[in-house]
Amino acid sequence: MNRVRTRFAPSPTGFMHIGNLRTALYAYLFAKSSGGDFILRIEDTDRARYVEGAVEFIENTLEAAKIIPDEGPHHGGNFAPYVQSERMDIYKKYAEQLIESGHAYRCFCQQSEEQSGEKKFGGYDRHCRDLSDDEIKKNLDAGVPYVIRQKMPLVGETTFFDVLHGNITIANSELEDQVLLKRDGMPTYNFANVIDDHLMEVSHIIRGTEFITSTPKHVLLYQFFGWELPTFIHLAPVMGKAADGSISKLSKRHGATSFDDLIKMGYLPEAITNYVALLGWSPKNTNQEIFSMEELIAAFSLEGLSKSPAVFDYDKLDWMSGEYFKRMSDQQFADSARSFVELDENLSSKWIFLAGLLKTRVSKLSDIQPSIKFLIEKPPFDAELFVNKKNKITVEKSIEIIEPTIGVIERIDDWTIEKISAAISEFTTSTGLKVGTVMWPLRVGLSGQKVTPGGVNEILYLLGKKNSVARLNETLDNLRAL
Repeated sequence: MNRVRTRFAPSPTGFMHIGNLRTALYAYLFAKSSGGDFILRIEDTDRARYVEGAVEFIENTLEAAKIIPDEGPHHGGNFAPYVQSERMDIYKKYAEQLIESGHAYRCFCQQSEEQSGEKKFGGYDRHCRDLSDDEIKKNLDAGVPYVIRQKMPLVGETTFFDVLHGNITIANSELEDQVLLKRDGMPTYNFANVIDDHLMEVSHIIRGTEFITSTPKHVLLYQFFGWELPTFIHLAPVMGKAADGSISKLSKRHGATSFDDLIKMGYLPEAITNYVALLGWSPKNTNQEIFSMEELIAAFSLEGLSKSPAVFDYDKLDWMSGEYFKRMSDQQFADSARSFVELDENLSSKWIFLAGLLKTRVSKLSDIQPSIKFLIEKPPFDAELFVNKKNKITVEKSIEIIEPTIGVIERIDDWTIEKISAAISEFTTSTGLKVGTVMWPLRVGLSGQKVTPGGVNEILYLLGKKNSVARLNETLDNLRAL
């Protein structure tokens, strides 16, 4: 078997869609699991869509996802340059070679490339396909601009094998004489990618199913040049589920759709990569779902790929992200989450402790600030929160519990979680009440809400003695005023 070489060839248009990330990841995993090479190639010949800085953005995204190319624009390699706009002479050479062999021709028609069949099949009538040598020379001598078109067979069929979809056959009569080289010398995608894949010795092409209909054109180019075909793997699309339950191709109407968007929401890069790996691939003989990159490489195989579309499930991503947080140390989580929170001076000094409470309770880092806002600014008083039928809590009962607790808190001399826990436990025991009965009004009185990260003892510690006493006194005044 020849050495496995895969490639990821994005256009620098400004962001990395989840589908693009998955393509890059599968190409990387297959190459690494096979002891081969993974290439990053930038396909920037569509200058109208080019976004300044997008190449760096792509490289930074791959680095964050731990998808590290063996070759690429800034990684070196024996087949440089790895940016298509820097390979213009190469494409011109091979386009002219096809003209010489009778598999391409110069088209002098004055229609734009869009009008001449590049966007709509059948738009070009092949007027220049069989011009005489004299007509061609006359146009060249007059300096008439031209494109170079592929001369498609007019009869027969073109068949290629796809690992996921088996043999695919398309009638040649359905293939337009596509443009290979535009008037400005820029190659089209369908031409440049074939030339580059061959010259860079790419053995396996992993890409989306949207390229299946273009692949016969590529196959014919390989045949015209007498080159060996690579192995094709066309991945099913990533779908999204709308609020009404309908399924369609993943787009912004479903939520965040790019790696960068998900990072900004506070998902860990490794959790995103792990989740994306399972969008259309299943490991054999295991139900494992949490994988390191090394484990993904060891487990990956083409046999595990599905030809059915995968649905991006944000709930499943939340679960997986939460599992990653739980495996982190308090310090690691605190460091990862710090840029997502705004803390006052008091909470800043207790951030690692607070982070330890949060890491098992959030699914993304952007969840943190809303969940700790009550520690910085107490929500408005709500008397209804103090009524809890399960624990037989009423407004009157809340007053009976909160009033003596204030004195207990004031007498704590060393403000540590251990001392606070001991004091509250002793008070609870002395009342003869159930723990839940005591803790409910204290939690609501301190936080102004039913659910908090951590219990009463943790809230007391985080608020500090002065703030805790002030909040309970204010709560007591409000309850008495009812």
